[in-house]
Amino acid sequence: MIHITDLKESLPLFKALSSDIRVQIIELLSEHKQLNMNELAEKLQLTNGAVTMHIKKLEECGLIKTNTLTAKHGIQKICYLHEDKFVIDIGTQDIENSYELEIGIGHYSSYEISPTCGIATKERLIGEVDNPSYFADPERINADILWFTKGFIEYRIPNYLKPGQEFSEIQISMEISSEAPGNCNIWPSDIHFILNNINVGSWTSPGDYADSKGILTPSWWFPNWNQYGLLKLLIINKFGTFIDGLKISDTTIEDINLNYKSDLILKMAVPEETKHVGGLTIFGKNFGNYNQGLNVRVVYDIPNN
Repeated sequence: MIHITDLKESLPLFKALSSDIRVQIIELLSEHKQLNMNELAEKLQLTNGAVTMHIKKLEECGLIKTNTLTAKHGIQKICYLHEDKFVIDIGTQDIENSYELEIGIGHYSSYEISPTCGIATKERLIGEVDNPSYFADPERINADILWFTKGFIEYRIPNYLKPGQEFSEIQISMEISSEAPGNCNIWPSDIHFILNNINVGSWTSPGDYADSKGILTPSWWFPNWNQYGLLKLLIINKFGTFIDGLKISDTTIEDINLNYKSDLILKMAVPEETKHVGGLTIFGKNFGNYNQGLNVRVVYDIPNN
């Protein structure tokens, strides 16, 4: 995977992808795994010289590699994909009077869960699946994926406000999905968001996805297990509570009665009494499609200014 964080430094990659012919070469190599220059020239109906020029540009940006092999009819240059995924991080706009932080998904402060369940780092499972006891394992702080059928997981968000500053908005970005035994793209689950014991709203996850491999999901991960989730943005402000801009409740930031001394405790729950008890999976930095844990932004006002 190519992780792009600097757009200017990645201009060779973007230029390489600006050619229809080079995109066709990538598609052919994705389909056939590897092809020699003659095969590519025949499929593209181009001369070997033209194909060589396109291959050179794709090699320079790291998308493909070539090996020279000796065959019956002489020396052949074999082409194959070196990278089949890339992620672009454009960055976020700075907001005055705000602070941002990222919480690893293993840094939960409390939990109460039921199987099916499990927890894993990017290298291995922690303990064994369907045993909630391993959620207390010290290695859980390195976790990059966790899942459970019902119950809750709780995170403590640092409160950095000072006297004279007032909460205006809390934004929490996370990659989540349902939790089905194995996987199931149609597996609804009502995921409730609770801040300081106030249920601010819920969102119904459509399913538990394994139709394609997660961009970041490690190679050792089981192919029939959940591969990726959906990136959701929870916002609580003076107008209500929203998921991806859609209002899910009238609960406002004022209703939670926060000040600079307040604890900030976010609970994500799938209660037993909810309509769709379909579980919860949370993806961290090394699983799924997004290179993040729980990303939090707190916006505040200074009324006296």
